[in-house]
Amino acid sequence: MTAQQEGNSTRAQLLERFPEEADITEEGELVIGGCPVSELAAQYGTPAYLVDEIGLRRQIRRFIDGLSARWPNSEVLFASKSLPCVAMYAIAQSEGLSVDVAGGGELVMALAAGVDPDRIYLHGNSKSDTEIQMALDAGIRGIVVDNFDDLDRLDRLATTRQGVLLRMIPGIETQTHASQATGGHDSKFGLPVDQLRQAIERVNASPLLRLDGIHVHVGSQILDSAPFASAVRSVAELGPFSTYDIGGGLGVPYTDGETAPSVEEYLDVIVAAARELLPASAKLMIEPGRSIVARAGITLYSVNTVKSTAKTFVAVDGGMADNLDIALTGQRYDAVIATRMTEPRTVLSDVVGRQCESGDLLVGEVKLSRPQRGDLLAMPMTGAYAYTMANNYNGALIPPIIFCAEGMSRLGAERQTYEDLLHLHRPALQGSW
Repeated sequence: MTAQQEGNSTRAQLLERFPEEADITEEGELVIGGCPVSELAAQYGTPAYLVDEIGLRRQIRRFIDGLSARWPNSEVLFASKSLPCVAMYAIAQSEGLSVDVAGGGELVMALAAGVDPDRIYLHGNSKSDTEIQMALDAGIRGIVVDNFDDLDRLDRLATTRQGVLLRMIPGIETQTHASQATGGHDSKFGLPVDQLRQAIERVNASPLLRLDGIHVHVGSQILDSAPFASAVRSVAELGPFSTYDIGGGLGVPYTDGETAPSVEEYLDVIVAAARELLPASAKLMIEPGRSIVARAGITLYSVNTVKSTAKTFVAVDGGMADNLDIALTGQRYDAVIATRMTEPRTVLSDVVGRQCESGDLLVGEVKLSRPQRGDLLAMPMTGAYAYTMANNYNGALIPPIIFCAEGMSRLGAERQTYEDLLHLHRPALQGSW
């Protein structure tokens, strides 16, 4: 191996979990979509969510083109709860990606982004009258019915023909965090088979509801392909329908210790099972979310403090307010000093946030290269759910989303301001207490 080849190999290893359009300069600085992180920090501040737009679009096409090549009568929905922002909905629309929304706010953003209502599906185990009315008024393609109360609301509110999918509890246990498992018998989502058959009869008897098919979802952050074949088998046993939605859940490798099926492996497993078990004329739907956006995004922080006591603590200007998923699921991430990517990582550190919780640990026991106050620190694989769960703990401001492509950057969402934070408290400011 030549010195150049060895250097390229090392660079590839360093960038393995970073966005596809990431690179490292000769000086060791991380570049996202042609934009050096130091320039992005100077322009937009930190913390900030950075997104590789070209890599994101490429990953979308892998799902859409890959599924249609294997099963032409198909549709790929973006599980938009993984990154609910108007820019992402607009990208989905432009790439031919349908979307599922799990509430009124996501529906409003999708419509504002110009997503065709005929490519929107409403999910949720606890839909309100207002949300169902919003969906009906917008004329969305489908409503995923989770329970009989959904059917009561639809019977009462629908005035024109409305397509529905019925969500099934498949009874499939998966190896994932308990909060991300949705297919077990005790799941809060969907109906067991006996109740599902009753729901089928009720929809078929309705003059305004059209039964499009069956929906199933076995969980999130699944790192094995077998459960997806089991999902196909579970819906096939119900009998023939015009549409089968197998849900999402394909996981991503957040760290060196994790592996996940590729998009191609995932699609091969689902389609092989569909060819064996489903009607050839049926429509096949999937709903990837995390596996579309996770790798495309990183979070960029500034280091506020480096402290060596019982441990070396590297404290950044963000924390569980901008990445709550770590505290909720125990998911491990990686972290790097973003301007010294090629230097040896020798300092064992705990990367911690600024929120007043001992559980505000972003990455535990990670080796960093000479961490110092003022450094830029990058966490890869944060494109999914970080912005979704961003909050105002300790008065933290929700970071901006910056899309990077071909050396240009643009805001997808602004940084929240203190004025924004006070906006909802205007009544309290208008009188004495």
